[in-house]
Formats: sequence, C-alpha cells, structure tokens
Amino acid sequence: MTHRRSRTIVKRSKPTVGRIALTFLGLAALAVAWSPGLAAHDIPNDVAIQAFFKPEGQHLSLLVRVPLQAMRDIVYPKRGRDYVDLANVDDALRNAATTWVASDVAIYEGETRLADPLIVRIRASLAGDNAFQSYDAAVAHLSGPRLPDDTEFVWSQGLMDVLLEYRIESDRSPFSIETSWGRLGLRTVTALRFLPPGGAVRAFEFQGDAGLVRLDPRWHQAAARFVKLGFTHILDGTDHLLFLLCLVIPFRRLLPLVAVVTAFTVAHSITLILSAYDLAPGALWFPPLVETLIAASIVYMALENIVAASVRRRWAIAFAFGLVHGFGFSFALRETLQFAGSHLLTSLLSFNVGVELGQLLVLALFVPGLTLLFRFVVAERMGTIILSALVAHTGWHWMTERAGRLRQYSLQWPAIDAAFLLTVVRALIVVLVVAGVAAGAWALVTARRQPKETSSSL
Repeated sequence: MTHRRSRTIVKRSKPTVGRIALTFLGLAALAVAWSPGLAAHDIPNDVAIQAFFKPEGQHLSLLVRVPLQAMRDIVYPKRGRDYVDLANVDDALRNAATTWVASDVAIYEGETRLADPLIVRIRASLAGDNAFQSYDAAVAHLSGPRLPDDTEFVWSQGLMDVLLEYRIESDRSPFSIETSWGRLGLRTVTALRFLPPGGAVRAFEFQGDAGLVRLDPRWHQAAARFVKLGFTHILDGTDHLLFLLCLVIPFRRLLPLVAVVTAFTVAHSITLILSAYDLAPGALWFPPLVETLIAASIVYMALENIVAASVRRRWAIAFAFGLVHGFGFSFALRETLQFAGSHLLTSLLSFNVGVELGQLLVLALFVPGLTLLFRFVVAERMGTIILSALVAHTGWHWMTERAGRLRQYSLQWPAIDAAFLLTVVRALIVVLVVAGVAAGAWALVTARRQPKETSSSL
C-alpha cells in the first residue's frame, strides 16, 4: 500500500504597489532616524552678518560677526550631547574663520587688492550678545575674556566674532570691498559700517554678493555705477516699457516724439530728485499708491490710442504721468543710494542719464518695428487698436491687483504743521528750478530754429 504525501501549497501573493510604497517609506524613515547630523548641514534660510571696516594708520581692521550655523561642515568638539566644548574649540573656530570668512572677502586699496589678512582674534559669543552695536564695544569684546569653559553653548545658536587685519599704505586711500558671503545662507544680509578717519560713519546694507562696493567712491565711479543702474532698470521695468510703447504707437515722427519724451523725462526727474531728498510722502501706503497709478497711466494711454490721440495734449499727459513714474524710479534707488557716497546729486543725474539711454534704445527698437508692422502686416489704424487693446488688458490686471494691495492700508492725510509746510516749500523750489532749466533749454532750442526757418522763407 502506497502512501501519498499530501502537499500543502502556499500561494505567495504578489507585492502590491501599496506595500512597496510602505516599505520604501519605512526605509526612508529609518535612514533619517539614523542620520542625526543631517540637519546640521542644511543651508539656513536667513543669515545676518555684521561687520566694521576701519582703516587706521598703516593697518585696516575688519571685524565680522557670523552665525555659527551658517558655516557648515565644521566639526566642533562636543561636551556632553548638545554643548560645544569651549575649552578645545579654538582650532575649529579658526578653521571656520579661514574657510568661510577670510577667504571669501577681497579688499582693495585704490585698484590694488590687499594681501590675505591676519586673523588676530576669534571669539565664540552667545546669541544675545550685543557687543557689535558699536566699533569700540566690539573691539573691547574681542579683547576681553572669552566665555567660561563650562558655558552651556549650543553651536546652532551661537555666533563667531573674528578680527581680521590688513596692511595698507594709508588710511586716506579709497577702499573697496567684495564679499562672497552669499553662500552662507539662502538669504544673506550684510550690515557693514565704514569708519573712515574723521569719525563719520557710513552704513551699508546689501543682500547676497553685491559685487565690488566702493566705500568712498569718486564722482566718476558713482556716476558710472548709477548710469548702469538706470539703464538696466528701464529695461527690466515692464510697466515702464509698456508706457513707452503707448507713447510711440500713434506718434513715430521725430518732432512730436521728442516733445512727448522730453516732457516725460523732465517730469520723472523732478519727482526722483524730490524723493532722493526726502521730500516725498514716507507713509506705507505711498508705494502701492504709486504702483497703482503707474498701471492706471498705462491703461489711460492705451485707451486714448484706441479713441484718438492728440499731439497737442499728449506732451502734457506724458508730463503728468511722468511725475508718477519718477516716484516709481525712486523706489528702485532707495537701497542703492548708499553706494553714492558724498555724490548724491551726481548719482541722481547719472541715474537719469542711464534711464534716458535705456529709453532711447527702446525707442530705437520700437519705432522701426512698428513701422514695419504697419507697412507689411496690418493697417496702421487696426494695428494701433489691437496693440493698445492688449496693453490696456495687461495694465488693467496690474491696476486691479495693485489696488487690492493698496486697500489694505488706511490712507491718512498728513498733519498740516510747520514741518509739512516747510517740506511743501522745498518741493516747490525744486520743481521751479527744474522747470526753469527745462523752459530755458526749450527756449534755446526754439531760438536756434527760428533763424533757420526765417532764412529758408526768404
């Protein structure tokens, strides 16, 4: 008799997508759990750097305060689980100061780059320390006793203060600084205070890597910087470009175009100068109001092109809207006027020159482009309506969005007192001076044209 062995067949179910996903998530969680040091290498979002720049005699002192968390991949000796061993931290701090601070700054005396600095002192400081409120307090802090070795110091909340010294020829030389500290964080803000001989303090604040910053620029250096700034600003400003397009569409002849663009230029020069000398409203609602009015100017000009544009009144409208656009230009200058040094007026005029150069470039592209479009693609009247309608549509969306932001502010009229009246008088003086110069220039141009016209008539 034969015995048959019974076989128990176990069917293995195929892995489903859900099980695979759960397995993957479990492995990922396990990997994160076994990587406690991973967060220490993350790039911090916001990093604030404080610095003092003081030339004195034959040497230059650069004091810098940096959050320790921003200097990654530095191994600090630990005491216990969470605290830094301050008794043995000097080598790690020197490594951090060399790798993340000293090697990422270049200082120029005139046009000559200075040699690598000497790291004179390094200190670990607590997050609440306020020694960098002044230069003297920061020097005293770095020269004073260090933190006690038993201080409960967490590296992710601590600060590093370092004193760098450079050899220079004279403390009266023009100095420049170029930093690469932008890699310390996703958003790095450097507050630099320049202390030249004589006691005056000049404050700078720039984000990321600002390039070469001249701490005491000559007038031609400030002029070159602001000409470039004005040129790039007009090319980057889409709203200003659309406004110029609306000006050009119906008038492509030279004389009407010159009159309209000149009125716009004179107007925005007036309000730009007023804003630079703090003669414009400083309320929080003022910038969104100006941005809303700029969008409204685009809509109005586009609609006027659709209905009927008049040469006689176009220059006056361009002048009125130019006053608004000038305030818009001033908002772009608020953070950059710190680089003007003692040449504020020169920088303002240079910025205007850059804006005009940018406008001329735009007009040089718009005029022949529109001429070719109306000659070979679409009839001029129909093309004017189509282009203006598209611009009006875009400007309308901008206006409604900006008006929504404006409604978040409560508009309050300024108190009419002596200070307000003095501001108004100063503003009127600037307006009269600029308008007088413009009127004189226009009279000179017309006076030169009249003899030619009379001679040609004879």
